[in-house]
Amino acid sequence: MVDPHALTATEAAARIRAGKLASETLVQACLERIADRDPALRAWAHTDPDRALAEARARDAEEPRGPLHGVPVGVKDLIDTADLPTEYGTPVYAGHRPARDAVSVARLREAGAVILGKTVTTEFALFHPGPTRNPHDPARTPGGSSSGSAAAVADRHVPVAFGTQTAGSIARPAAFCGVWGFKPTFGRLSTTGIKPIAPSLDTLGPLARGVDDLALCAGVLAGDGAAWPVTEPARIGFARTYEWEQAAESTRAALDGLATDLALVTVDLPEPFAGLVAAQRRVMHREAAVHLAAERREHEARLSPRLLEVLDEGAALSDRDRDDGLDLARRCRDLLADVLADVDALVVPSVAGEAPPGLDATGDPLFCRAWTLLGTPAVEVPGLVGPAGLPLGVQVVAAPGRDDLALGAARWLGQALASR
Repeated sequence: MVDPHALTATEAAARIRAGKLASETLVQACLERIADRDPALRAWAHTDPDRALAEARARDAEEPRGPLHGVPVGVKDLIDTADLPTEYGTPVYAGHRPARDAVSVARLREAGAVILGKTVTTEFALFHPGPTRNPHDPARTPGGSSSGSAAAVADRHVPVAFGTQTAGSIARPAAFCGVWGFKPTFGRLSTTGIKPIAPSLDTLGPLARGVDDLALCAGVLAGDGAAWPVTEPARIGFARTYEWEQAAESTRAALDGLATDLALVTVDLPEPFAGLVAAQRRVMHREAAVHLAAERREHEARLSPRLLEVLDEGAALSDRDRDDGLDLARRCRDLLADVLADVDALVVPSVAGEAPPGLDATGDPLFCRAWTLLGTPAVEVPGLVGPAGLPLGVQVVAAPGRDDLALGAARWLGQALASR
């Protein structure tokens, strides 16, 4: 019998619906796991055990509301909740209580989920880290900015948690912590009620312990009432990308070996793709400077030096610089149709290597920036291991709007990695 806190969201929902598991039992198990583990891990910004248990008892007393009925979830502390503080990873918003839930949180509640608490985010979901540690090695970063969500899922505090990605904030912590992460096609999930950082890039998505959970949670967040489809791909390609040489030698060897073992089709990316990383940075930093201007104006002394560097860089850019970056993205999206003419999805690097030692940074989003700017669906798949024995993720991307193919390719790749 699997301990309740170790169940996936899909498994837990099925057992609750069948009357084989009480939501209260599951929530209590998760809270006990948090009480035992989180003083060292520090994945949670806020929990309210009494409120969570009361919600669980209410779910047990009623007919199932939806696909996540009775399942506890974590919500990144960038996403508004009316009944829990939402502080955006900064003392500027200490104790802040939004007037209403984000659209995503409201949909989670409608689906019967129990909001267990708020997971740690980096400062305004950018680069200054929070206190969370990597569950595989507490001397290393869990990644960011969805650091608490990834660590909480990896350490089995909660079956699923929700994050956001503006550069690599779902993929990187998922890779470093060894869990699944999903950045859907840009714009498919509402970001209303999520603190805007760079609205041309900001994307909501789940982190979980299996692809079925990703599809289920995406459907809930979209208000679809059912899991998103998962389509098995006919052919999968492998692209090293223009940033390939900046990955660790061990990472390059692992991915080359994977591509060879699985007979993936090597795909070359068009030359304009070489400019996407720099373009994403311009778009992100320019929009961050605009959308955090009030916080800088009123609270500059309380902002980290790293955040101020980002805002300085963004302030030195023009709207034309931003627009040029978005124009390049549009051109490359058009070229992506040719790239994917003979394959349904691509396996691509997601991180340079294992989680680096130290807690004063969250790693480099380098390998995620281009795909975030392009707005493609991207699924982080665990299963590879680096030279220090720590998780080393890899991501699958597909054409915008083909989230089903990205999920299907990720499922295939996960099964292949599990059998190696």
